[in-house]
Amino acid sequence: MANKLIVTAAPHITSADSTSKIMQRVCIALVPTLIASVIIFGISSLILTVVTVAACVLFEYGYCKLVGREVTIDDFSAVVTGMLLAFNMPAGMPVWMAIVGAFIAIVIVKQLFGGLGYNFANPAIVGRIALALGFTSRMTTFIDPVTDAVSSATPLGVAGTENAVSYVTLLLGTHGGVLGETCAITLIIGGIYLIVTKVISPIIPVTYLGTVAVLSLLAGRDPIYQLLSGGLMLGAFFMATDYVTSPTTNKGKLIFGIGLGVVTCMIRFFATMNEGVSFAILLMNLVVPYIEINTRQDKLGIAKVKKGGAAK
Repeated sequence: MANKLIVTAAPHITSADSTSKIMQRVCIALVPTLIASVIIFGISSLILTVVTVAACVLFEYGYCKLVGREVTIDDFSAVVTGMLLAFNMPAGMPVWMAIVGAFIAIVIVKQLFGGLGYNFANPAIVGRIALALGFTSRMTTFIDPVTDAVSSATPLGVAGTENAVSYVTLLLGTHGGVLGETCAITLIIGGIYLIVTKVISPIIPVTYLGTVAVLSLLAGRDPIYQLLSGGLMLGAFFMATDYVTSPTTNKGKLIFGIGLGVVTCMIRFFATMNEGVSFAILLMNLVVPYIEINTRQDKLGIAKVKKGGAAK
């Protein structure tokens, strides 16, 4: 009789989920926002997203082949990066600029550091920031879906003025902005889907959004307007919750979410730019290793080493 006793090292927890299944669910959660962006801005939104996703996949395939590394495009992580990067660009963005952003996200931020699991920051976030710094005028030129006019104004840019848009407009997304910061309803639906399917924990998005709401109230700003404007919903549900660049402990996720909210509000309220989500996520990505060290669970049976002396 065959030996049925299999001895393996810990951990002994198994799951039916795989990286590809998780990434596919993220793609599913982003589809409603993609559909909304096509309805709001037209077919150019779909073209931009398809080009960006294709570029991310091809760059990942080409780099893996070039260095002799196992090709990992079937895990759908490059597809997710491409969709998120596209959602951080306006509908009128030239496709060649989108391809530049895809190269930065996949090759420089992800693959040069070892591939999925080794990147120091969210690739789409870094790609978005690089595009914002390198092609500022194009990244801040938005199409108003109502008048079809070109404008640099977004809801955050006119917050508190007579030109401020209504809550309904923010929810439906019928205003200028990048693809993923317009229709708040679809982003919330996608976020709830990720939480229900246990792809993400609710701790980071709830803490992030809650911190922004509280600080907005304390600063005399409209909390609902702040929550529904800009890239906050996209960042909270889809980018701050990235497995690689966010804490693994519940306490760490709580600290991470609060830090995101504080940095976002500091930039929005006191800096010269209206939006602060991308820079907040990048900054907090960089301090995740320190959050992990200070919030990880102590090993069972091993006493914690006290400062200035040995463990007892």
